[in-house]
Amino acid sequence: DRLLKIAIEIDRVEGYSEPHAIAIARMAEKIGARMGLHGIDLTALKFAALVHDVGERAMKRNYLLRPGTLSWEETLDLWRHPILGEQAAGELKLSRQTQLLVRWHHEWWNGGGYPDGLAGEAIPVGARILRAVDSYFAFISNRPHRERFDRTEAEQIVADLAGIEFDPQVVKMLLQVLADERASEATFAYPTTTGHEA
Repeated sequence: DRLLKIAIEIDRVEGYSEPHAIAIARMAEKIGARMGLHGIDLTALKFAALVHDVGERAMKRNYLLRPGTLSWEETLDLWRHPILGEQAAGELKLSRQTQLLVRWHHEWWNGGGYPDGLAGEAIPVGARILRAVDSYFAFISNRPHRERFDRTEAEQIVADLAGIEFDPQVVKMLLQVLADERASEATFAYPTTTGHEA
């Protein structure tokens, strides 16, 4: 309950009009389970997803809600938020594993991310899942600096960044989960009937 309240507060700080962190946590947990995470590893991922941007809450920066692109100075400042998030997760008494997932959720598969420039499998799988899922949900959300992409566009952007920003295996799993959810929604919306009604 405490983490859910913090997640909602972080969404507000970042300018999300719909639940962002909670949606990420649900999707990350599904992908993590499909990729073989369980027990404390899956719990760490779920908790990290809920508070992944807690560092932005700690920073209290007005530019997060301002339309338009960030200046270079603001971008450099924002790059500090995973480190501050790691510290905040420690203050919340979350596990060391959760703290590190928060720290590394902006690392890129090709080493171009921040704060530590990790690459490939040097990035824990939980952080790789968070990177892709966080980005996807950001793409389909209205942000202060841009309108949302539709889901097809967002999926294409994620697919195009596989092997660059995102772990290709995570992208494959994310797109599969999204396809499964769409199929499930379609089945629920348009039930097929066999036989005759009485």
